[in-house]
Amino acid sequence: MSKLTTLKPIDYLLIGHVTSDLQSDGSGKLGGTASYSGLTAHKLGHNVGLVSSFGEDAATSVLAPIQVYNAKPGQTTCFRNIATPSGRQQYCYQRASILSACDVPEAWQNASLVHLGPVAGEIDPDLFDAFPNSLLCCTPQGMLRHIADDGKVTFQDLPGREHLLPKAHAVVLSSEDLQGDERLIEEYASLCKLLVLTENKDGARVYWKQEVRKFNAPVKTSIDETGAGDIFAACFFHHFFMTRDAWQAARFAVELSANSVTRQYLESVPSPEEIIRAKVQVD
Repeated sequence: MSKLTTLKPIDYLLIGHVTSDLQSDGSGKLGGTASYSGLTAHKLGHNVGLVSSFGEDAATSVLAPIQVYNAKPGQTTCFRNIATPSGRQQYCYQRASILSACDVPEAWQNASLVHLGPVAGEIDPDLFDAFPNSLLCCTPQGMLRHIADDGKVTFQDLPGREHLLPKAHAVVLSSEDLQGDERLIEEYASLCKLLVLTENKDGARVYWKQEVRKFNAPVKTSIDETGAGDIFAACFFHHFFMTRDAWQAARFAVELSANSVTRQYLESVPSPEEIIRAKVQVD
């Protein structure tokens, strides 16, 4: 955990829980948007600061050299994913604390790019108003999860979406996050300045400036798709921040997230060589 007195300047602020993802043998792996997006943003050249909440069991050393600030030490958010004939069923067995604007260290409050990356509804709505001088980006997947008393995760519509979504400069969600509901997708697109809908191996759709464009993903042999959406989001936000061109950003992010599925766990974040090739292809 970074101490307030030792925090260094950043340009990419990420807010959200790191997670302990339960494996079949009972062990846990560090995961969550915070982990995959944070490491990806670092690989892309950003000085990354993560504001999170977790317990002593969280192996955050694997996130080095990202600066990690544990705003509210306690328990670690814990997920388990179970494969079923009808698709993945997810359970959340414990959750860390809610994160709000007052939890962000003063030294990080003017980061150029802010990424709200909730996984279990941990983002206080006040964070959407806390960064008037930043490019505010959001992956609100975790705000679409209803967690029952037994931990079972089901879909819920984003509370207050008509007020929150217009405040973000860019939003990335998956088709799965919105249940593949085209009516709902169109409603979200109408509220967002810029909405990117990822569609797994089929690439992504981008809704921007009253236009929608499709970006196909290159064909890859998939080994592990965990974190691919988080890697996509960080790549997209980075390139959009650099160019303010959503079409270019989508091409860049589709290429790098497609590469990510060819490797396992946190090794799926882009390599320097992949980043260079993707930039050349886009330019």
